[in-house]
Amino acid sequence: MTAPETSATFDRLLFPTDGSEGAAAALEHVLDIAAEHGSTVHVLTVMDTVLYSPFQMEGDVVDALEREGDRIVRDAADRAEGRGIDAVTAVENGEPYREIIDYAASHDIDLTVMPTHGRRGLERFLLGSTTERVVRRADGPVLTIRPDAETELTYPYRHVLAPTDGSECARDALELGVDVASTTGAALHLLTVVDVVSVGVDVRSDIKTAMLEAAADEILDEASSVAETRGVEPAAETVAYEPSVQEAIRSYIEDQDIDLVVVGTHGRTGFDRYVLGSVTEHLIRTAPVPVLTVRESASEGS
Repeated sequence: MTAPETSATFDRLLFPTDGSEGAAAALEHVLDIAAEHGSTVHVLTVMDTVLYSPFQMEGDVVDALEREGDRIVRDAADRAEGRGIDAVTAVENGEPYREIIDYAASHDIDLTVMPTHGRRGLERFLLGSTTERVVRRADGPVLTIRPDAETELTYPYRHVLAPTDGSECARDALELGVDVASTTGAALHLLTVVDVVSVGVDVRSDIKTAMLEAAADEILDEASSVAETRGVEPAAETVAYEPSVQEAIRSYIEDQDIDLVVVGTHGRTGFDRYVLGSVTEHLIRTAPVPVLTVRESASEGS
């Protein structure tokens, strides 16, 4: 398996949809991106055959599912074509997250865009959903959108936030964030958060504080160097000392009018851990803006 592609050239977008209101809200943002880049949008729906026994998957049931799948992708394609955007449709059978990942790989998809909620209900978070599984396992970047977020979605992005802990996965995400900022003309914000609770730091200790500041400054200096090497001058470089990394990031989003967060799915807590329970999963669930995730490469995770 190769490392994730970190280019912001989004020629081929994949939009998996179940025809729900959540998917409809995300589609408008997909079309905004496609219109700006001249992208082709691949509209995919998957008939979840795992939910049915072999005896049910025949005759009228299959016909009804296929008709519903055709309607779902056709409705989305019609909206795309109404804006002058090329659309490709596909209806597949199987376990949704597997079919989505396989489709993205076989069609050289540059970006998969998914809502965090679908037909299972807006009252349910990402946990255990198709979206979470795709974020965990997709080789390419995945853009997740909360259909119930209060913040109005905008594109091109104006302020892009790249939180970093200095890990290799965070660097992969940073490189993509830099490319997105360069492509859209957005201001790039760099942020590292020192979780004073998890590291057990007594902030009254001048020596410990100085050590943390030096480490955080080094992380930001390296991130800034990565950005500048790729032709982007960061608009802000911030160290936050907070008891909660995710809350520090959310506060920064709100204070600085961030409209996209780009983050790796793994960090210094250990590459053996999936996104489950991590800062990234929390952001996908709760961030008021889209979250662009990049998974670690196989070589980094080994």
